[in-house]
Amino acid sequence: MATPVVTKTAWKLQEIVAHASNVSSLVLGKASGRLLATGGDDCRVNLWSINKPNCIMSLTGHTSPVESVRLNTPEELIVAGSQSGSIRVWDLEAAKILRTLMGHKANICSLDFHPYGEFVASGSQDTNIKLWDIRRKGCVFRYRGHSQAVRCLRFSPDGKWLASAADDHTVKLWDLTAGKMMSEFPGHTGPVNVVEFHPNEYLLASGSSDRTIRFWDLEKFQVVSCIEGEPGPVRSVLFNPDGCCLYSGCQDSLRVYGWEPERCFDVVLVNWGKVADLAICNDQLIGVAFSQSNVSSYVVDLTRVTRTGTVAPDPVQDHRPLAQPPPNPSAPLRRIYERPSTTCSKPQRVKQNSESERRSPSSEDDRDERESRAEIQNAEDYNEIFQPKNSISRTPPRRSEPFPAPPEDGELDAATAKEAAKPSPAMDVQFPVPNLEVLPRPPVVASTPAPKAEPAIIPATRNEPIGLKASDFLPAVKIPQQAELVDEDAMSQIRKGHDTMCVVLTSRHKNLDTVRAVWTTGDIKGHTVPHCPTPDGALFAQTSVDSAVAINDLSVVVDLLNIVNQKASLWKLDLCTTVLPQIEKLLQSKYESYVQTGCTSLKLILQRFLPLITDMLAAPPSVGVDISREERLHKCRLCYKQLKSISGLVKSKSGLSGRHGSTFRELHLLMASLD
Repeated sequence: MATPVVTKTAWKLQEIVAHASNVSSLVLGKASGRLLATGGDDCRVNLWSINKPNCIMSLTGHTSPVESVRLNTPEELIVAGSQSGSIRVWDLEAAKILRTLMGHKANICSLDFHPYGEFVASGSQDTNIKLWDIRRKGCVFRYRGHSQAVRCLRFSPDGKWLASAADDHTVKLWDLTAGKMMSEFPGHTGPVNVVEFHPNEYLLASGSSDRTIRFWDLEKFQVVSCIEGEPGPVRSVLFNPDGCCLYSGCQDSLRVYGWEPERCFDVVLVNWGKVADLAICNDQLIGVAFSQSNVSSYVVDLTRVTRTGTVAPDPVQDHRPLAQPPPNPSAPLRRIYERPSTTCSKPQRVKQNSESERRSPSSEDDRDERESRAEIQNAEDYNEIFQPKNSISRTPPRRSEPFPAPPEDGELDAATAKEAAKPSPAMDVQFPVPNLEVLPRPPVVASTPAPKAEPAIIPATRNEPIGLKASDFLPAVKIPQQAELVDEDAMSQIRKGHDTMCVVLTSRHKNLDTVRAVWTTGDIKGHTVPHCPTPDGALFAQTSVDSAVAINDLSVVVDLLNIVNQKASLWKLDLCTTVLPQIEKLLQSKYESYVQTGCTSLKLILQRFLPLITDMLAAPPSVGVDISREERLHKCRLCYKQLKSISGLVKSKSGLSGRHGSTFRELHLLMASLD
């Protein structure tokens, strides 16, 4: 009797090296779920077909790293924004540059195509949102209102509204016809990373770094529900095509939510790390993630996922699904979007302004074609996807088949696995079946391996320690039936030959205990606090920066700042005088996590205290003796001197590519008033 095949719910599809340098952005085609576009620090935009190893097309023309990419709905056009603020639009079927759009003064953080007209919206680090007419090669309108970088833009399904999410913790809704803001949705306590319209109803979802997802009613302009307790910052959300649920791409998991009432239907463990984009095709959810120059794609079988009904248990720790109250069948349905019956050749009327940056096509188009190229890397795939024989079928591949799921480990014998791996002649496009066996690590070669150069910047997220191999800590297993080691024996084996590391970790633990002992009896600066209740409770008496600095261990300072950065009210002017010299050291560290913490602290200081410092230094001297003012003036002078010292370092690093360069450029803009 044949053994039944048990298929997996989620699996890794493939991993590719997408660019010669780091990948900085990517997007999936929403119509097909099979077309992938990546932007890199090498200033290129590369196009891929999911589950195929070779690049289809490489688009050049940008002179700085590509920070944002977006495909239009039919997947015929692609737009890419760069670190310098320039935007380029390519026609994929014609394999040529279509437009170059200039006008932003900083990084392009977000892009979106209008669903029916030939318009593109762009959001930038300069806090502006611009609407571009691709045909006229000009800016139609500029929307002002955000105070920090605009991280996500989405047009409504009917093309009448534009939603924006920004680092200033707000979501805004813009009316394209009136050319003004309709409503602002406050409530998030951290940067808002993503917004998404419901496919049918007047409903908007937003995800934030505060680990919450909020649902907004677009008729009443109020919050419908809020889902809290996400395992990390929310970076990617997607409504099911019929609007029955919302998918949230979390750290190493997919969560399925309802919103009236708020509840978690299901949790699927997917080892995708920080997923960057999601798409749905053939009842399969495709997720893509990137790390350095690699891009990985994953598949979740939605037929095995609960999307309505009872609440599913959560296998991930530190997160309990929300309880499900009984649904209210009498709840009225929201208003439905009114879509045009066909794609309009004449785009909808939008409010226009007469900015000086508006311009019409000119001889610059010829120059764009000379500077920009579409290098077709794989002619066969290109012809199959972008030059189909049937002009009506436009999404790759022409007859899309679901990706085959591998069976659960141990469920198939070798003969069954061999039969399952055979290609089906009935399929127009075959996708290779993933390996059915867990491949062991390659054996350690007896000869001395070539030394691997240590990277200049050690990344914050990595799968293994730099310069160390996990296999070196484990005893060699010679007999498969060897008894499993108990915890004590395993720790004893790990400690052998690593006395130095144990001493370092013990010292760090001792230092953290010292800081903890101080912060339980003092305030944030280490001064004694009377034993009386305070509005923030123990949080005001938890840390002691002076003791951490005196220890002279940057790792302890980083641990401390990571806590202090979460609550801006803990920061005082005298704390800045102590922390700023440490921030200068962190910004020069080779550890990425140290640099990130230093940038976060510096940004917080600049936003909260730089106006105070500049006002105090510019104010005329006071009449008489004011001791408190003199002390405050002395602290401001000290902070100003330290900030001037740091500004040179920030300026020198603002030319870096990738995420760090973007952060340093933002800091450089904030420090402009020091010059």
